[in-house]
Amino acid sequence: MDLVRALQAGPGGQAAVLRPHAGRLAALHAAGVPTATAPFGGPLDFVTAPAIGRVLRAQQARVALQWMNRPGRFIPRGPWARIGRLGGYYDLKYYRGCDHLVANTADIARWIVAEGWPAGAVSHIPNFAEPGPQAPVSRASLDTPEGAPLLLVMGRLHPVKAHDVALEVLARTPEAWLWAAGSGELEGELKALAARLGVAERVRWLGWRSDASALYRAADVCLFPSRFEPLGNVVIQAWAHGLPVVAAAAAGPAALIADGEDGLLAAVDDVEALAAAVRRLIDDPALRARLAEAGRAKAAAQFRRGAVVARWRDLFARFGEG
Repeated sequence: MDLVRALQAGPGGQAAVLRPHAGRLAALHAAGVPTATAPFGGPLDFVTAPAIGRVLRAQQARVALQWMNRPGRFIPRGPWARIGRLGGYYDLKYYRGCDHLVANTADIARWIVAEGWPAGAVSHIPNFAEPGPQAPVSRASLDTPEGAPLLLVMGRLHPVKAHDVALEVLARTPEAWLWAAGSGELEGELKALAARLGVAERVRWLGWRSDASALYRAADVCLFPSRFEPLGNVVIQAWAHGLPVVAAAAAGPAALIADGEDGLLAAVDDVEALAAAVRRLIDDPALRARLAEAGRAKAAAQFRRGAVVARWRDLFARFGEG
Protein backbone atom coordinates (compact mmCIF):
# COMPACT_ATOMS: atom_id res chain seq x y z
CA MET A 1 0.00 0.00 0.00
CA ASP A 2 2.78 2.45 0.88
CA LEU A 3 4.64 1.85 -2.37
CA VAL A 4 1.52 2.03 -4.55
CA ARG A 5 0.55 5.34 -3.00
CA ALA A 6 4.09 6.66 -3.33
CA LEU A 7 4.24 5.71 -7.01
CA GLN A 8 0.88 7.35 -7.59
CA ALA A 9 2.30 10.66 -6.38
CA GLY A 10 4.76 10.71 -9.30
CA PRO A 11 4.56 10.44 -13.10
CA GLY A 12 3.10 7.47 -14.92
CA GLY A 13 -0.08 5.50 -14.42
CA GLN A 14 -0.92 2.34 -12.51
CA ALA A 15 -3.86 0.25 -11.39
CA ALA A 16 -4.23 -2.35 -8.65
CA VAL A 17 -6.05 -5.68 -8.63
CA LEU A 18 -6.62 -7.06 -5.15
CA ARG A 19 -8.95 -9.14 -3.07
CA PRO A 20 -11.98 -7.26 -1.74
CA HIS A 21 -10.86 -5.29 1.32
CA ALA A 22 -12.83 -2.19 2.26
CA GLY A 23 -9.99 -0.38 4.02
CA ARG A 24 -7.43 -0.91 1.27
CA LEU A 25 -9.87 -0.08 -1.49
CA ALA A 26 -10.85 3.16 0.26
CA ALA A 27 -7.20 4.14 0.75
CA LEU A 28 -6.32 3.42 -2.88
CA HIS A 29 -9.38 5.33 -4.08
CA ALA A 30 -8.36 8.30 -1.93
CA ALA A 31 -4.90 8.18 -3.52
CA GLY A 32 -6.43 8.17 -7.01
CA VAL A 33 -5.39 4.61 -7.89
CA PRO A 34 -7.81 2.75 -10.21
CA THR A 35 -8.73 -0.59 -8.66
CA ALA A 36 -10.42 -3.85 -9.50
CA THR A 37 -11.16 -6.81 -7.25
CA ALA A 38 -10.77 -10.54 -7.82
CA PRO A 39 -10.98 -13.60 -5.56
CA PHE A 40 -7.42 -14.94 -6.07
CA GLY A 41 -8.86 -18.32 -5.19
CA GLY A 42 -8.08 -21.98 -5.74
CA PRO A 43 -7.83 -24.25 -8.79
CA LEU A 44 -11.43 -23.57 -9.83
CA ASP A 45 -11.00 -19.79 -9.88
CA PHE A 46 -11.72 -18.82 -13.50
CA VAL A 47 -12.40 -15.16 -12.64
CA THR A 48 -9.10 -13.71 -11.44
CA ALA A 49 -6.93 -14.20 -14.54
CA PRO A 50 -9.41 -12.54 -16.93
CA ALA A 51 -9.91 -9.69 -14.45
CA ILE A 52 -6.16 -9.04 -14.29
CA GLY A 53 -5.90 -9.27 -18.07
CA ARG A 54 -8.65 -6.68 -18.56
CA VAL A 55 -6.89 -4.24 -16.25
CA LEU A 56 -3.51 -4.77 -17.91
CA ARG A 57 -4.96 -4.18 -21.37
CA ALA A 58 -6.99 -1.16 -20.27
CA GLN A 59 -3.84 0.37 -18.78
CA GLN A 60 -1.79 -0.54 -21.84
CA ALA A 61 0.56 -1.87 -19.20
CA ARG A 62 4.24 -2.44 -19.82
CA VAL A 63 4.84 -4.02 -16.39
CA ALA A 64 2.77 -6.37 -14.21
CA LEU A 65 4.10 -6.30 -10.63
CA GLN A 66 3.31 -9.46 -8.67
CA TRP A 67 3.04 -9.11 -4.91
CA MET A 68 3.35 -12.37 -2.95
CA ASN A 69 2.86 -15.88 -4.30
CA ARG A 70 -0.76 -16.40 -5.25
CA PRO A 71 -0.95 -13.95 -8.20
CA GLY A 72 1.74 -15.92 -10.01
CA ARG A 73 -0.60 -18.38 -11.67
CA PHE A 74 -3.19 -15.72 -12.54
CA ILE A 75 -1.18 -13.09 -14.41
CA PRO A 76 -1.76 -13.78 -18.12
CA ARG A 77 0.90 -13.59 -20.79
CA GLY A 78 0.95 -10.42 -22.83
CA PRO A 79 3.11 -7.57 -24.08
CA TRP A 80 3.95 -6.66 -20.50
CA ALA A 81 6.99 -7.70 -18.48
CA ARG A 82 6.38 -9.45 -15.17
CA ILE A 83 8.22 -8.42 -12.03
CA GLY A 84 7.85 -10.41 -8.81
CA ARG A 85 8.48 -8.82 -5.44
CA LEU A 86 9.61 -11.07 -2.56
CA GLY A 87 9.54 -10.07 1.09
CA GLY A 88 10.62 -13.53 2.26
CA TYR A 89 12.21 -16.81 1.22
CA TYR A 90 9.27 -17.90 -0.90
CA ASP A 91 9.08 -20.94 -3.16
CA LEU A 92 10.29 -19.65 -6.53
CA LYS A 93 7.85 -21.91 -8.39
CA TYR A 94 5.31 -19.12 -7.91
CA TYR A 95 7.53 -16.73 -9.87
CA ARG A 96 8.48 -18.90 -12.87
CA GLY A 97 6.79 -16.58 -15.35
CA CYS A 98 8.60 -13.49 -14.10
CA ASP A 99 11.21 -11.60 -16.09
CA HIS A 100 12.76 -10.04 -12.98
CA LEU A 101 12.58 -10.46 -9.21
CA VAL A 102 12.92 -7.81 -6.52
CA ALA A 103 13.94 -8.75 -2.97
CA ASN A 104 13.46 -6.35 -0.10
CA THR A 105 16.65 -7.53 1.65
CA ALA A 106 20.12 -8.24 0.29
CA ASP A 107 20.06 -11.69 1.90
CA ILE A 108 16.85 -12.66 0.09
CA ALA A 109 18.44 -11.47 -3.17
CA ARG A 110 21.49 -13.66 -2.52
CA TRP A 111 19.23 -16.61 -1.71
CA ILE A 112 17.28 -16.18 -4.96
CA VAL A 113 20.50 -16.36 -6.97
CA ALA A 114 21.69 -19.36 -4.94
CA GLU A 115 18.41 -21.08 -5.88
CA GLY A 116 19.40 -20.78 -9.53
CA TRP A 117 17.81 -17.51 -10.64
CA PRO A 118 20.03 -15.43 -13.00
CA ALA A 119 21.90 -12.79 -11.01
CA GLY A 120 21.19 -10.15 -13.64
CA ALA A 121 17.45 -10.68 -13.20
CA VAL A 122 17.40 -9.95 -9.45
CA SER A 123 17.40 -6.57 -7.71
CA HIS A 124 17.49 -5.56 -4.06
CA ILE A 125 15.14 -2.68 -3.25
CA PRO A 126 14.35 -2.20 0.44
CA ASN A 127 11.11 -0.98 1.90
CA PHE A 128 10.93 2.65 2.93
CA ALA A 129 9.82 4.22 6.19
CA GLU A 130 8.57 7.73 6.80
CA PRO A 131 7.14 9.30 9.93
CA GLY A 132 3.46 9.97 9.52
CA PRO A 133 1.67 13.16 10.55
CA GLN A 134 -0.30 11.85 13.53
CA ALA A 135 0.17 13.26 17.02
CA PRO A 136 0.95 10.73 19.79
CA VAL A 137 -1.95 8.68 21.06
CA SER A 138 -3.04 9.97 24.44
CA ARG A 139 -2.05 7.55 27.16
CA ALA A 140 -5.10 8.59 29.14
CA SER A 141 -7.30 7.42 26.25
CA LEU A 142 -5.93 3.90 26.82
CA ASP A 143 -5.92 4.08 30.62
CA THR A 144 -2.12 4.07 30.79
CA PRO A 145 -0.18 6.08 33.40
CA GLU A 146 1.65 9.07 31.96
CA GLY A 147 4.91 8.42 33.80
CA ALA A 148 5.17 4.67 33.27
CA PRO A 149 7.72 3.27 30.77
CA LEU A 150 5.67 2.24 27.75
CA LEU A 151 6.67 -0.68 25.52
CA LEU A 152 5.12 -1.07 22.06
CA VAL A 153 4.83 -4.31 20.10
CA MET A 154 3.48 -4.24 16.55
CA GLY A 155 2.35 -7.21 14.48
CA ARG A 156 -0.31 -9.83 14.01
CA LEU A 157 -1.03 -12.12 16.95
CA HIS A 158 0.74 -15.14 15.50
CA PRO A 159 3.36 -17.50 16.98
CA VAL A 160 6.14 -16.13 14.77
CA LYS A 161 5.70 -12.64 16.24
CA ALA A 162 6.44 -13.93 19.76
CA HIS A 163 3.97 -11.84 21.72
CA ASP A 164 4.31 -14.49 24.43
CA VAL A 165 7.93 -13.41 24.80
CA ALA A 166 6.84 -9.77 25.06
CA LEU A 167 4.51 -10.69 27.92
CA GLU A 168 7.33 -12.57 29.68
CA VAL A 169 9.53 -9.48 29.29
CA LEU A 170 6.76 -7.34 30.77
CA ALA A 171 6.52 -9.70 33.75
CA ARG A 172 10.20 -8.98 34.44
CA THR A 173 9.71 -5.22 34.10
CA PRO A 174 7.13 -4.45 36.78
CA GLU A 175 7.02 -0.68 36.30
CA ALA A 176 6.39 -0.88 32.53
CA TRP A 177 3.19 -1.07 30.49
CA LEU A 178 2.70 -2.71 27.12
CA TRP A 179 0.64 -1.72 24.10
CA ALA A 180 0.13 -4.57 21.61
CA ALA A 181 -1.11 -3.42 18.19
CA GLY A 182 -2.37 -6.20 15.95
CA SER A 183 -5.02 -8.89 15.67
CA GLY A 184 -4.89 -12.59 15.03
CA GLU A 185 -5.55 -16.15 16.00
CA LEU A 186 -3.71 -16.09 19.34
CA GLU A 187 -5.63 -13.27 21.00
CA GLY A 188 -7.45 -15.47 23.52
CA GLU A 189 -4.36 -17.54 24.28
CA LEU A 190 -2.20 -14.45 24.80
CA LYS A 191 -4.74 -12.79 27.07
CA ALA A 192 -4.86 -15.97 29.15
CA LEU A 193 -1.06 -15.97 29.37
CA ALA A 194 -1.07 -12.33 30.48
CA ALA A 195 -3.47 -13.26 33.26
CA ARG A 196 -1.30 -16.21 34.38
CA LEU A 197 1.79 -13.97 34.43
CA GLY A 198 -0.02 -11.32 36.45
CA VAL A 199 0.49 -8.59 33.85
CA ALA A 200 -3.01 -8.34 32.35
CA GLU A 201 -3.68 -5.01 34.04
CA ARG A 202 -0.59 -3.53 32.36
CA VAL A 203 -1.37 -4.68 28.81
CA ARG A 204 -3.55 -2.88 26.32
CA TRP A 205 -4.66 -5.01 23.36
CA LEU A 206 -5.19 -2.45 20.61
CA GLY A 207 -6.30 -4.69 17.74
CA TRP A 208 -5.69 -3.71 14.14
CA ARG A 209 -4.68 -0.03 13.91
CA SER A 210 -4.29 2.45 11.08
CA ASP A 211 -2.45 5.05 13.19
CA ALA A 212 0.97 3.46 13.56
CA SER A 213 2.76 6.80 13.66
CA ALA A 214 0.67 7.92 16.61
CA LEU A 215 1.58 4.73 18.49
CA TYR A 216 5.30 5.00 17.77
CA ARG A 217 5.28 8.58 19.03
CA ALA A 218 3.52 7.64 22.26
CA ALA A 219 5.87 4.83 23.32
CA ASP A 220 9.27 4.81 25.02
CA VAL A 221 10.66 1.55 23.61
CA CYS A 222 9.75 -0.55 20.59
CA LEU A 223 10.00 -4.23 21.53
CA PHE A 224 10.32 -6.54 18.52
CA PRO A 225 10.72 -10.16 19.69
CA SER A 226 9.83 -11.93 16.40
CA ARG A 227 11.16 -15.45 16.01
CA PHE A 228 11.38 -15.19 12.20
CA GLU A 229 11.62 -11.92 10.29
CA PRO A 230 13.24 -11.58 6.85
CA LEU A 231 13.31 -7.77 7.06
CA GLY A 232 11.59 -6.16 10.01
CA ASN A 233 9.49 -3.21 8.84
CA VAL A 234 8.73 -2.40 12.46
CA VAL A 235 12.41 -1.67 13.08
CA ILE A 236 12.77 0.87 10.28
CA GLN A 237 9.39 2.41 11.07
CA ALA A 238 10.33 2.82 14.73
CA TRP A 239 13.64 4.38 13.69
CA ALA A 240 11.88 6.82 11.37
CA HIS A 241 9.80 7.99 14.34
CA GLY A 242 12.78 8.31 16.69
CA LEU A 243 11.77 5.36 18.86
CA PRO A 244 14.59 3.14 20.21
CA VAL A 245 14.35 -0.57 19.41
CA VAL A 246 15.00 -3.77 21.36
CA ALA A 247 14.76 -6.76 19.02
CA ALA A 248 15.32 -10.48 18.84
CA ALA A 249 18.15 -11.29 16.45
CA ALA A 250 16.09 -12.91 13.69
CA ALA A 251 17.63 -12.57 10.22
CA GLY A 252 16.13 -9.19 9.31
CA PRO A 253 16.63 -7.28 12.57
CA ALA A 254 20.11 -8.77 12.99
CA ALA A 255 21.07 -7.43 9.56
CA LEU A 256 19.48 -4.03 10.20
CA ILE A 257 20.61 -3.27 13.75
CA ALA A 258 24.16 -2.57 14.83
CA ASP A 259 23.88 -3.78 18.43
CA GLY A 260 24.61 -1.01 20.88
CA GLU A 261 24.85 1.62 18.14
CA ASP A 262 21.32 2.05 16.78
CA GLY A 263 19.40 -0.59 18.75
CA LEU A 264 19.79 -3.51 21.12
CA LEU A 265 19.70 -7.18 20.08
CA ALA A 266 19.20 -10.39 22.02
CA ALA A 267 18.95 -14.01 20.94
CA VAL A 268 15.58 -15.22 19.65
CA ASP A 269 13.38 -16.45 22.53
CA ASP A 270 15.89 -15.26 25.15
CA VAL A 271 13.43 -13.64 27.54
CA GLU A 272 16.05 -12.73 30.14
CA ALA A 273 18.32 -11.01 27.62
CA LEU A 274 15.45 -9.08 26.05
CA ALA A 275 14.23 -8.01 29.48
CA ALA A 276 17.76 -6.91 30.40
CA ALA A 277 17.96 -4.84 27.22
CA VAL A 278 14.63 -3.19 27.98
CA ARG A 279 15.87 -2.52 31.51
CA ARG A 280 19.00 -0.80 30.13
CA LEU A 281 16.89 1.61 28.11
CA ILE A 282 14.48 2.33 30.94
CA ASP A 283 17.33 3.04 33.35
CA ASP A 284 19.50 5.06 30.94
CA PRO A 285 17.67 7.94 29.23
CA ALA A 286 20.91 9.06 27.55
CA LEU A 287 21.36 5.65 25.93
CA ARG A 288 17.73 5.68 24.88
CA ALA A 289 18.16 9.07 23.22
CA ARG A 290 21.44 8.08 21.53
CA LEU A 291 20.01 4.91 20.02
CA ALA A 292 16.88 6.72 18.90
CA GLU A 293 18.88 9.40 17.09
CA ALA A 294 21.19 6.86 15.46
CA GLY A 295 18.17 4.88 14.26
CA ARG A 296 16.54 8.00 12.89
CA ALA A 297 19.71 8.82 10.97
CA LYS A 298 19.96 5.31 9.52
CA ALA A 299 16.33 5.36 8.40
CA ALA A 300 16.85 8.72 6.70
CA ALA A 301 20.03 7.54 4.98
CA GLN A 302 19.00 4.05 3.85
CA PHE A 303 15.20 3.82 3.88
CA ARG A 304 14.04 7.21 2.63
CA ARG A 305 10.89 7.17 0.53
CA GLY A 306 12.24 9.23 -2.36
CA ALA A 307 15.35 7.10 -2.83
CA VAL A 308 13.45 3.80 -2.68
CA VAL A 309 10.74 4.94 -5.09
CA ALA A 310 13.42 6.19 -7.50
CA ARG A 311 14.95 2.71 -7.58
CA TRP A 312 11.58 1.20 -8.47
CA ARG A 313 11.09 3.75 -11.25
CA ASP A 314 14.54 3.02 -12.62
CA LEU A 315 13.65 -0.68 -12.72
CA PHE A 316 10.34 -0.03 -14.47
CA ALA A 317 12.17 2.15 -17.00
CA ARG A 318 14.30 -0.84 -17.99
CA PHE A 319 11.11 -2.45 -19.23
CA GLY A 320 9.85 0.64 -21.02
CA GLU A 321 7.66 2.02 -18.24
CA GLY A 322 8.85 5.34 -16.86
